[in-house]
Amino acid sequence: MSDPLDFTGRTVLVVGGTSGIGNGIAHGFRERGAAVHVTGTRASPGDYAAEEGSDLAGLTFHSLDVSDREAVAGFGLPDALDVVVLCQGTVRYRREEFEREGWDAVMTVNLDSLMDCARAVRPKLAEGGGSLIIVSSVGAYHAMIGNPAYAASKAAAVSLVGSLAEAWAGEGIRVNGIAPGLVPTKLTKVTTDNAQRAAGAVARIPAGRMGTPEDMAGAALFLASPLADYVVGQTIRVDGGMTLS
Repeated sequence: MSDPLDFTGRTVLVVGGTSGIGNGIAHGFRERGAAVHVTGTRASPGDYAAEEGSDLAGLTFHSLDVSDREAVAGFGLPDALDVVVLCQGTVRYRREEFEREGWDAVMTVNLDSLMDCARAVRPKLAEGGGSLIIVSSVGAYHAMIGNPAYAASKAAAVSLVGSLAEAWAGEGIRVNGIAPGLVPTKLTKVTTDNAQRAAGAVARIPAGRMGTPEDMAGAALFLASPLADYVVGQTIRVDGGMTLS
């Protein structure tokens, strides 16, 4: 029996795959034989050389600002696509999301660009019966007192998974999602780089630790594999049990 997690000969695109969770997912597919393309907002791979949590070795880089709808619509996709992971995201702290500018900036990246990207990759995924995975957050399931746009956008992303899954399943496209718990990335430094906050957060996680990009990669590999052929429209919480109570 062949290995269902062998992606040799498959082409994967990870939007937002230059660092953090997206980068971990990209390397998860690369390590299992896939040809992996990633996008980031900077001009070249060298611009990420000094960034913590960024490793572009073995990945094909493309510069793309997902907040630019024309750029997304005109993005040059690979000739074939088997898996697309949408892992773009941003957040604004210091209560900036309560103001129109901050709200719009977060919604543009965290929600609007998901639909823009999904629309752009749909024809390629339909050609071979591909998998679309949307990365949201467990912030979708609880209030976030200082980040209303982030929480609302992630809740909307979970809803979008279901809507697209139902709409596109007949075309052979399986749409699912991943909702990560607390993972140390550049977006979570406000918590993970503060010893007291980090300890308090871990105390609320039954698994007793923060998550890693590799943990998220495991879920993505499963959802994109034949093991999940009958999994449609689901968002898996990969949070160590954080949202159980």
